[in-house]
Amino acid sequence: MDYRLDEIDKRVIYRLMEDARNTSAPDIAEEVNVSSGTILNRIRQLEEYGVITGYHINVNFERVDKRLTNLFVCTAPVAERPNVTTKLTQIPGVTNVRELMAGKRNLHVVAVGTDMDDIARIARAISTFDVEIESENLLQQELTEPYAPFGPENGTGNRSLTDFISLAGSAQVVEITVDGSSSLAGLSLEEANDEGLLEDGVLIIAIERDGTMITPDGDTCIEADDVITLFSQEELSADLVDRFSQPSLTE
Repeated sequence: MDYRLDEIDKRVIYRLMEDARNTSAPDIAEEVNVSSGTILNRIRQLEEYGVITGYHINVNFERVDKRLTNLFVCTAPVAERPNVTTKLTQIPGVTNVRELMAGKRNLHVVAVGTDMDDIARIARAISTFDVEIESENLLQQELTEPYAPFGPENGTGNRSLTDFISLAGSAQVVEITVDGSSSLAGLSLEEANDEGLLEDGVLIIAIERDGTMITPDGDTCIEADDVITLFSQEELSADLVDRFSQPSLTE
C-alpha cells in the first residue's frame, strides 16, 4: 500500500535529505507550524512505511589515504539481477549498488579502493558473479541535493554534478614532488592549463602540503615541495613528469 504524502511529510523529507545530522524536529516544526511531537511521529511513520529507508553520510575518500572511488557499469542477467545485487554488496570495498530496470548496463557498482591494484581486485570479484563489466570510471566528485519539489516554494538548490574520468588499461595514478624551480611552481592549475603545461587526459586529484591533504580546483596554486597525485588515462609522458620535478629551461 502506497503512503500518501502531505506537505508536512514532504518538508520532513526535504530537510532530512538536506542535512539529517543537524536538522532537529523543532526546526522542522517551526517551519511548518506544528508541534515537535507531530514531526517525530511523521518521521516514524515514514520509516515504518519504507519511505525513509536509512540515513547515510557522504565521505570524501580522496581525503582518506588518497583512496580511489570507482564506478563499474555492469550487465547481469535480468532474472538473476536481484540475487546478484545482494552478492555484490558483500564484496569488500563495494559501497553502493544501483539496480536499473534495463536489459543491458543494468547495474551500477560504486567501490572504493586503496590503489589501482585494489580496484582491479574488486573488478575481478565482480566478474565472478556472472556479471559483465561494460565500462568503469574513476569518480572524481559527487554532489547531492534534496528533492526540490518537497522544499520551500522559494527554495533553490545547486544542480547535482558528477564528474567521471574513464579508465583505460594503461591508466596511471602517480605521485610527484614539485621541485622548487619547476616551471609549474607558483602557478594555479588554471594558469598551468592555459599555458599548456598540463596534458589532456591528466587530472590532479590531490595535493599534499605540509601534511595536509588539499582537494584542488582551478584556483589552487602549485607550490614547491607539494606532493601531487596525478591520474592519467594513458601512460604519463616523461616531459610532463619533468615539468614537475625539474627546473624549467630558459634561453
